[in-house]
Amino acid sequence: MQKNILVTSISAKVPMLEAISAAANKIQNQFPNKGSIKVYGTDIDKNCVGRFFVHKFWENSISIDSDDFTIDILLGFCQENNITMIIPSRDQDLLFYSAYKEILKDNGISVMVSKFRTIQTCWDKLLFYRHLQNNKFPSIETSDYIESILTDIFVVKERYGAGSKNIGVGVSKNKALFLANKMTRQIFQPYIEGNEISVDLYVNKEGKCKGVVLRTRDKVVDGESQITTTFRDEKLEKLFSNLAEKLNIYGHAVFQAIIDKEDKLWIIECNARFGGASTVSLENGLDSFYYFILETLNKMLPVFVRRRRAEVKQIRYPKDMFIWL
Repeated sequence: MQKNILVTSISAKVPMLEAISAAANKIQNQFPNKGSIKVYGTDIDKNCVGRFFVHKFWENSISIDSDDFTIDILLGFCQENNITMIIPSRDQDLLFYSAYKEILKDNGISVMVSKFRTIQTCWDKLLFYRHLQNNKFPSIETSDYIESILTDIFVVKERYGAGSKNIGVGVSKNKALFLANKMTRQIFQPYIEGNEISVDLYVNKEGKCKGVVLRTRDKVVDGESQITTTFRDEKLEKLFSNLAEKLNIYGHAVFQAIIDKEDKLWIIECNARFGGASTVSLENGLDSFYYFILETLNKMLPVFVRRRRAEVKQIRYPKDMFIWL
């Protein structure tokens, strides 16, 4: 019997889709008696690039952000197409799928998403800051009231969501207030100069972190690493492993942080999903999609993540594809 995967908001996330297909093929070769696994995709844009890299594209014109998109619509599609696994790939999708995670599970569908409370904590930067503080993790002072931030240079950003849209970095108090007026709900932080890093990890369904890959953000475009390089630091790996478990993360997640000039760590945020440049961590041994499918099939995960001995630099670039008509 087929056990297919639905990937949401596929947009132009071709490397991610190819990685999921590779994990599915790996499972099929390892467990041929489990049947075939095909990768389905959906996106609000019916002309998205990703549709050419999935077995079947779901042309669903109803946005998941709309009240018109219901769990019944989703279940209907899943049942018709033997979907037993879902991988949400957009921040807004996480709220919906975490809210219905148990209902989907009752219908035989596993979702690579954390529980709703965890997603809420990661979605709300002020709540995330308080979680870090309460659990004694290094955090950047965060407030929705600018007068409580004692600094001359500010960062101002939207309180909810991830990424770098609507953000002011290294700005004066007056500029921060000006930018804040254009935001829905803003938070303020002191500006910290340093080197940005990303942290990819996978937490299994028992709540244990299976592996961590650290990487420098060498060149960032629109909030995502265009060039990124892996590195090792056992102390940081342990810290982020503990943090992910404290947050009750499930599946793949990406933390963002800064290491300042004094080599001090400052945690910025957590994106509780697979990131745009996270494929470099797959290349380095953190086989997250393979782990997720294994868990769905109730198979044991490897005891250790087999990291490559050498580190790897990833360069992300556009590539052409040709279809003869």
